[in-house]
Amino acid sequence: MSSLAIASIVFVCVFASALLGLFLRTALPEHHLSEDSTGVVKLGTGLLATLAALVLGLLIASAKTTFDKIKDEVTQSAAKVVQLDRALALYGPETKEARDLLHGALASAIELLFSGEGSGLAKLDAPERLARMEQIQAKLRELAPRNDAQRSLQSRALELCNEVAQMRWLLIVQGEGSIPTPFLVVLVLWLAIIFAGFGLLSAKNATVVAILVVCALSVSGAIFLIEEMDRPFDGLMKISSAPLRNALAHLGQ
Repeated sequence: MSSLAIASIVFVCVFASALLGLFLRTALPEHHLSEDSTGVVKLGTGLLATLAALVLGLLIASAKTTFDKIKDEVTQSAAKVVQLDRALALYGPETKEARDLLHGALASAIELLFSGEGSGLAKLDAPERLARMEQIQAKLRELAPRNDAQRSLQSRALELCNEVAQMRWLLIVQGEGSIPTPFLVVLVLWLAIIFAGFGLLSAKNATVVAILVVCALSVSGAIFLIEEMDRPFDGLMKISSAPLRNALAHLGQ
């Protein structure tokens, strides 16, 4: 389900709860809305509002940290791919096949991750993608260095290739999203209870309804941001492909 769809569902649930609270205010007997009763409602709503605010803040901070981390890993991967290509170029013409494989692997990865289809990470984890990386490593091991300089370059190329492969696995593991559905359901339940309390304590007029709409949009917007940053390769806030495309443009030079 897309981030926008989740945020829309949250908005509907939260605003419907607020409207339910406004309806209950007019439907409940007068003694249910006494000062003592509304005082308890205010205390309960305040407690849940504090918990929800803390959880939302932590989720936004966690999602932003994960987003920035994956963005840095993509940039580092691009740099290491360029370094790997330069090491192979310095080794000699014997590495042309390995460099061609590297160019093809990077171009294919860019197409998968930034195609906008939402399944790039799953395809990146396909066996044929792993085989392509292992094929590049095999080509590097098959090199027969003739001097110390080539031995050093071969060792460096293998090290860089292993680091790129490791970052590939990190992107696959970290890019799938980490917010459990039950956790999100409980948070939305808290928000619904809070807005029902708001409606129960408010007068039924256009101003109150407008404020409730704005508040519901705000909390659903927060959920939208969390979901967007938790899916760094999909949606409106996905990671830029510029570092990898720049690296691809420098391969083979």
